[in-house]
Amino acid sequence: MTKLTFIAHDGTQFDVDAENGSTVMENAIRNAVPGIEAECGGACACATCHVYVDQAWTAEVGEPEAMEEDMLDFAYEVQPNSRLSCQIKVRDALDGLVVRVPARQG
Repeated sequence: MTKLTFIAHDGTQFDVDAENGSTVMENAIRNAVPGIEAECGGACACATCHVYVDQAWTAEVGEPEAMEEDMLDFAYEVQPNSRLSCQIKVRDALDGLVVRVPARQG
């Protein structure tokens, strides 16, 4: 299992064990992380699973693909480390990944 840490907007930390091959969004939903709405269910058709990837992890997580970049246009307060959590696949190399949930979703 890969360990993920979600930090909610209010600072509450959620440490979860994630199965490789799942997405960061799926694990947020399974663990009731507040602020991740995931209205499209992970189809990259909304911006309601927007997260900020911790700076230490941006290189390992990688850059968003074109479709994700287009959807990020609908997110609030986009930053250079913004990603849609439905597009981040859990894998061994992401063990310890930290993401922050913004105050509101798109």
